[in-house]
Amino acid sequence: MIRLALYQPDIPQNTGAIMRLSACLGVELHVVGPAGFVWDEKRMRRAGMDYRDLAAVTRYPSWETFLRDRPPGRLLLLTTQGSEPHHTFAFEPGDVLLLGRESAGVPLDVHQRADARIRIPMMPEARSLNVALSAAIVLGEALRQTQSFPKEAE
Repeated sequence: MIRLALYQPDIPQNTGAIMRLSACLGVELHVVGPAGFVWDEKRMRRAGMDYRDLAAVTRYPSWETFLRDRPPGRLLLLTTQGSEPHHTFAFEPGDVLLLGRESAGVPLDVHQRADARIRIPMMPEARSLNVALSAAIVLGEALRQTQSFPKEAE
């Protein structure tokens, strides 16, 4: 099972969009705090719409707690500084796709803990993609490679 993880997200709307992505594709979402916004049921229900109840979300108060309690599998950091493009990387079941803060990415110690650093190829003049778009692009490729898309109702 491929999983998504957010490192100290800044923007509730992006977190809500990723929560919806997770719910629709049957992927666990792990959120490493502290978040850059007030995380309460009303705000997250608004950001995640009615998908909040469908999403499997686990929250961690800190990076250290996440490292101690996180699910097993390789930790793959999505970063513009990645060494390998997402479409040539060999994903495996159990991989955890980690996305950084919208405002600052992740600190050096988080970079160093990653088993791999993956990038999405972009035009040279482009700085970065929205974190929710990045999650969707790389998650789609990881699910394709591992044949882990949810089964559709017949």
